[in-house]
Amino acid sequence: MFDTLSDRLSATFKNLRGKGRLSEADIDATAREIRIALLEADVALPVVRAFIANVKERARGVEVSQALNPAQQVVKIVNEELVAILGGETRRLRFAKTAPTVIMLAGLQGAGKTTLAGKLGLWLKGQGHSPLLVACDLQRPNAVNQLSVVAERAGVAVYAPEPGNGVGDPVQVAKDSIEFAKAKVHDIVIVDTAGRLGIDQELMQQAADIRDAVSPDEILFVVDAMIGQDAVNTAEAFRDGVGFDGVVLSKLDGDARGGAALSIAHVTGKQVMFASNGEKLEDFDAFHPDRMASRILDMGDLLTLIEQAEKTFSQEEAAKMASKLQSSKGGKDFTLDDFLAQMEQVRKMGSISKLLGMLPGMGQIKDQINNIDERDIDRTAAIIKSMTPKERAEPTIINGSRRARIAKGSGVEVSAVKSLVERFFEARKMMSKMAQGGGMPGMPGMPGMGGGPGRQKKQVKQAKGKRKSGNPMKRKAEEQAAAARREQAAAQGGAFGLPAQDDKNFELPDEFKKFM
Repeated sequence: MFDTLSDRLSATFKNLRGKGRLSEADIDATAREIRIALLEADVALPVVRAFIANVKERARGVEVSQALNPAQQVVKIVNEELVAILGGETRRLRFAKTAPTVIMLAGLQGAGKTTLAGKLGLWLKGQGHSPLLVACDLQRPNAVNQLSVVAERAGVAVYAPEPGNGVGDPVQVAKDSIEFAKAKVHDIVIVDTAGRLGIDQELMQQAADIRDAVSPDEILFVVDAMIGQDAVNTAEAFRDGVGFDGVVLSKLDGDARGGAALSIAHVTGKQVMFASNGEKLEDFDAFHPDRMASRILDMGDLLTLIEQAEKTFSQEEAAKMASKLQSSKGGKDFTLDDFLAQMEQVRKMGSISKLLGMLPGMGQIKDQINNIDERDIDRTAAIIKSMTPKERAEPTIINGSRRARIAKGSGVEVSAVKSLVERFFEARKMMSKMAQGGGMPGMPGMPGMGGGPGRQKKQVKQAKGKRKSGNPMKRKAEEQAAAARREQAAAQGGAFGLPAQDDKNFELPDEFKKFM
């Protein structure tokens, strides 16, 4: 969503590199480029004005004039101001002192409230809570059924006493759900409310009545990140009509310009608390302003990547794999079964493209990242699973006939099987060297990267002679011609066609004697 903004900002900062100090003209030009980038990203005009004013004021200040690298200092200022307009610090959920904690979802129709209720329920369940989803959207066709399906997929309970489709009182359902949660010992109640295509009095009144009936600890306003500036107007209307405590951005994985995400916290004064960035129920997490700012500036988001890895990877399994790679056998205990297990763990973390996008500097190759075929992992897994247990444990025994059988079983070409085995050996060798502290092989002279002084034998440079033809017939003809030239030179005398002379009776010609 922020690709265009990232590209424009990166190009702007590139123009500042190599400058010992920034002039007033440099600051104005940079501010102008940043202003254009933000406006193109559909950021609200009041937010852009405040942002640019703060950046220019700080860029002219002491912190830049005394900096060793002014360009880097400007990037730091922009990063800090981005964090500020995104809400500053991460906002956490407030839990009630006595259970259950009531969370009410509000927003327009189509913003993704029902799906988000399931995502939030799954996220809270993963933190050890026992959430209950409550179906209070009794107007939209099949809204109750959709919430039941989402709750089943998330593995959480649902309270839906009314069939919906225009039947039932949503305020009464919300009120009864609190008693139901206490009886069934649910510590969190998530109330899914109805939306409208636009702001109207009926929508506001129903939302206010549900709020008064359940006294929620948190009212979360769900906004579609793809609807642009209208998201800010809708948020202001909900803030004034019903009130809300935090914002949840849905559809953050879309390709819209995303200015609403940068504007909404600044305009409403309410922070973005959660972000939904995919279709799966797992594609949901707390919103961290500092991490989002780092992504926009192509600095990566390693903290989120580490957190996802910690959720997916078992510490015991990681230690087991490390011990295999560090063994005295040079990593030969690491088999294709282990390789497959590691690959499946990475796949559980999510899309490979998204994982690579969290690394710093990946914005420069985002086209290649976006073109990654996620099915390559499935093909690799199919090849390994088509092998016998012995072949996975000892890939060296895989010969031509075995490769043909494996290729047939996995539906790939024989060359793909051969390529996989070769890449596995190379990867195992590299990982084993890194695990033993040798650094990356094949990179001589770099500290910590292996191949330092004394690691590679010095190659003696051989003198170049006259190259011989690789064609046997042509080479024989060349040798015969060279032999004929030598015989002719011997018959005519020494080199350059001079007559051969006896060293003892040698005399200079008369023409040279006058110079002696």
